[in-house]
Amino acid sequence: MATTAPAAAAAGEVHLGDLTVHRLGFGAMRLTGPGVWGPPKDKPAALATLRRAVELGVNFIDTADSYGPNVSEELIAEALHPYPKDLVIATKGGWERVGPGQWVHNASPKHLEDAVHGSLRRLHLDTIAVYQLHVPDPAVSFDASMDTLVRLKEQGKIRHLALSNVTLEHLQRALKKAPIVSVQNRYSFADREWDFLLDFCEKNGIAFIPWAPLGQNRAANEMLDRFAKDLHASPLQVALAWLLRRSPVTLPIPGTGNPQHLEENVAAAALQLPDAVFKQLDAFDPPPASLR
Repeated sequence: MATTAPAAAAAGEVHLGDLTVHRLGFGAMRLTGPGVWGPPKDKPAALATLRRAVELGVNFIDTADSYGPNVSEELIAEALHPYPKDLVIATKGGWERVGPGQWVHNASPKHLEDAVHGSLRRLHLDTIAVYQLHVPDPAVSFDASMDTLVRLKEQGKIRHLALSNVTLEHLQRALKKAPIVSVQNRYSFADREWDFLLDFCEKNGIAFIPWAPLGQNRAANEMLDRFAKDLHASPLQVALAWLLRRSPVTLPIPGTGNPQHLEENVAAAALQLPDAVFKQLDAFDPPPASLR
């Protein structure tokens, strides 16, 4: 009987240190309630989405202790534990959720240590495969935050370290302390602020995890709509296909709490953009962030 490869496998693979994952992952932020706060409106659908993601070959799930808070991690454990051997769960700490749509910095050494222990407990893990500093804290020394995470890695509680929402300077400083396997920043064909950081990651074998793959730009959205119609695809599928082709180290993580939307997103792994379409998207000149 003929078998077909899981849909996510069509995106190819990327390395996270000694781990290898399919290059189309799943972002678990949207599993939570409105404003990334509280439980989902439809918990059975959220659990079904996670299970369907694994069925489709997604073996990289991105989450954070602040999603809910705690809700996203708890849902992942409820839906998928005991985990498939090849599943990599990446979580984050250092940014707290204190209400719907509200973020508060807290990357103090004590908080990060508590955050790692909390994530281990909620995810039912002995070691977190990839742990990301969610964002540098302007009130805390970046070195102090990193030193704490390096120490937790040395204790075996973290396997690989990663960064999120950082500058090239942050990454270079972190690399002096320990290997960094991935960087997660806002990035899309319509938002190229971190082009140079992506290029640095590619040159140095560091995975780049773009969030907000659609960006926020009217002209860009109109372009996506036009190409999507021609390719019989959704605008998000086109945006994801561009990200996958932009660099061999990109690892997009589209998120949803709906199994049907998940299937549409994962189908982007197999979408081949014609050269002319890719070039037009690649040549798009986004306006400065202040004008968006």
